[in-house]
Amino acid sequence: MNIEEFRNYCLAKNGVTESLPFDNETLVFKVMNKMFGLTNIHGDFSINLKCDTEKAIELRGLYPSVLPGYHMNKKHWNTIIIDGSVNDDLLFEWIDESYNLVVENLPVKVRNELRRGG
Repeated sequence: MNIEEFRNYCLAKNGVTESLPFDNETLVFKVMNKMFGLTNIHGDFSINLKCDTEKAIELRGLYPSVLPGYHMNKKHWNTIIIDGSVNDDLLFEWIDESYNLVVENLPVKVRNELRRGG
């Protein structure tokens, strides 16, 4: 996976926007204004994704390239160094899980808006 594949995959999801809210380097992906993924557009390629708390710890033990979320709540976020050690299918699955975790926690009204094409 490269940064363009990551970006395109995120943007193809319903209700997703991208922005640079922190600086000119950190590309953030939000669903209905709630962050589910981010990456640094310069330097080594890594992504931050939201993750179930127990699974986040498990993944860190299984994959050396999965670390506690850099500059994030380490209980709920992982940073994944994209170095080829995790296959793309698994990365896409983790992106989906991050997106779905955020969607599940949206207020009902906002989730309904998203389903209608938000």
